Amino acid sequence: MADTAGTADDRRILTVTRTQGDNEALKTGEVKPQGWSFAFEEVPVLVHAFRRMVRGLEFDVSEMALTTYLVAKEHGARFTAVPAFLVRGFHHGAIHYNPARRPSIRSPKDLEGHKVGVSRGYTVTTGVWARAVLQEEYGVDLSTITWVLSGDEHVASYEPPSNVESMPEGATLEQLLADGELAACIGAGADVPGAAPLIPDAEEAGFAALQTRGFYPINHLVVVKDELLRERPELGAEVFDAFARAKRLYVDRLRAGAIENPTATDRMYARVLETTGEDPLPYGIAPNRAVLETLMRHAVDQRILRRPAALEDVFAKTTLDVTG
Repeated sequence: MADTAGTADDRRILTVTRTQGDNEALKTGEVKPQGWSFAFEEVPVLVHAFRRMVRGLEFDVSEMALTTYLVAKEHGARFTAVPAFLVRGFHHGAIHYNPARRPSIRSPKDLEGHKVGVSRGYTVTTGVWARAVLQEEYGVDLSTITWVLSGDEHVASYEPPSNVESMPEGATLEQLLADGELAACIGAGADVPGAAPLIPDAEEAGFAALQTRGFYPINHLVVVKDELLRERPELGAEVFDAFARAKRLYVDRLRAGAIENPTATDRMYARVLETTGEDPLPYGIAPNRAVLETLMRHAVDQRILRRPAALEDVFAKTTLDVTG
């Protein structure tokens, strides 16, 4: 903990989180915790912060990708999540292919038996959810595909399954897709000339999944150093409360149509709100148990986790019953 002054009220907690609608009030100071404050460090490439936290415990509080957290926890990471789910979205549009170079690829099922690129590591949360879409909605046998990575894993001790390989040295996924070496890419390739989304009308497909089966993936949550949770057990609930209060202000603005210059993400959350009539960013275990257990199941199926973890074991004890 970054303790920069002599009284308890001056404690500052080193925190990294990307500025976005649901946490902006924390960055501006509109929402403040009681008895301590966030000392924000800005990391331009957020995934670099994930790696720094996983490998070096460099922050007291950190935004983190959901699957990265679960893998890190399974491998003994000394931090624990609070159920503030900062980023959600649909991943039907994350898969791109090059029809001119691979005319035999006409639908997701055609990926079987081929190589598919994955941006960064196999455990990247977008990759997990995109593969879940391929399997659940299109019947793709994921085990028949060779997954080609452009980077390594944040959790260095994780060992991927045998159908995962690294791309050749000096290559890029974009070039491999352009050359037809890959049947498709997840999280890369959108800018390749001639590339197209493998799932047409991806946004509508995502909202159809939301309406028909409640499929609304979580991407990011918040983690806190175990050392601090031992020193101050209530800190988990306090961190959750601060993030939840900031999020509620954002959702209130969404409801009122009061977001100036809305981003694509703002528009997506507003549409979720309109579609469901409910908070598009529910925090807490209870309203998210189903989607968290779905993620666990797919992570086990994809050989990312050895076994599903009990949610009560991966969230701070003081946050197990809170919602916000």
